[in-house]
Amino acid sequence: MKEYIRVIDGLPLALKIILALPGLDNLVYGIYRIAKGNFIIGVLWILLIGWVGAFIDIYTLATTNKITFLVDKMA
Repeated sequence: MKEYIRVIDGLPLALKIILALPGLDNLVYGIYRIAKGNFIIGVLWILLIGWVGAFIDIYTLATTNKITFLVDKMA
């Protein structure tokens, strides 16, 4: 899982934003949240939250170049 985090964090900003589009965001960043240690948030992101949360992820990527919303900062 650490490899997945490293790969996602190492992607160019444009590709991160493409992966944050509704539909892709659910799976890509849901698994990212699970890998970061938020299992319940990750599963909820995949099943429910990701459709609306995609816009939050796009905003945080555009402003900080990383996913920060509902991500465990310790992992």
